[in-house]
Amino acid sequence: MSKKSRSVVVLLAAVVALSSLAGGGTALAAGGAAVDQPWESVTVTGQGEVSGQPDRLDASFAVETSSSTVADALKRASAAAGRMRDSLVRGGVAKADLQTSNVSVTSTRKDDGAITGYTVNQGLTAKIRDLSRGGMLISAAVAAGGDAARVNGTSFAIEDDAALLAEARRKAFADARRKAELYAREAGRPLGRVVKVSEGGPVYWGQGGQDRFAADSPVPLEPGRQQLTVSVTVEWVLDAPKAQ
Repeated sequence: MSKKSRSVVVLLAAVVALSSLAGGGTALAAGGAAVDQPWESVTVTGQGEVSGQPDRLDASFAVETSSSTVADALKRASAAAGRMRDSLVRGGVAKADLQTSNVSVTSTRKDDGAITGYTVNQGLTAKIRDLSRGGMLISAAVAAGGDAARVNGTSFAIEDDAALLAEARRKAFADARRKAELYAREAGRPLGRVVKVSEGGPVYWGQGGQDRFAADSPVPLEPGRQQLTVSVTVEWVLDAPKAQ
């Protein structure tokens, strides 16, 4: 589409919007012909926010090993990752909640490009459902992995969020209705039926775990509260003004 054509489309869109705001019953289609608007409406966006107690801790582990050969570096990394995995399983983490996240091999070189060694990184993620044991499990896994062990990060989540989502959606719709009713009153029009509803999707945010740890003591973790926000955009018909 040429720049001139895009300008025409933008102009036509503006004419349609202005016609609707002015209360007109017609607007211009893309081809320039007049078409009837089925209704006049007000569209607003509402938000609903709720909070809940996290019931799951997601921990991201890794091992990092270096050696003069790829085979030896991989062997050391696999052994350390295996010890960490076994430690988590012994601590009560289900095997289904453990997953290898990535494996990478990089080389170290001299200034002249000659390879001097290899470094292997291997990731492991764990879903810990018993939050009371989270710190202990992380510390035990780090101790099992030894100097190769790493903790990339932790985060909390709410596994069963159906009830919270429903509450957030109700709050979001109520917020949208309050805004629409205000605009309808200011316009002197009764608020009519809903003709369109679209959800922006839930957004989760909250306090994450701390990444400080010591091999001989539990990781200090505070679950805090998980926040959940839902946004919803609703279009209401503006009914005809009541006769005086």
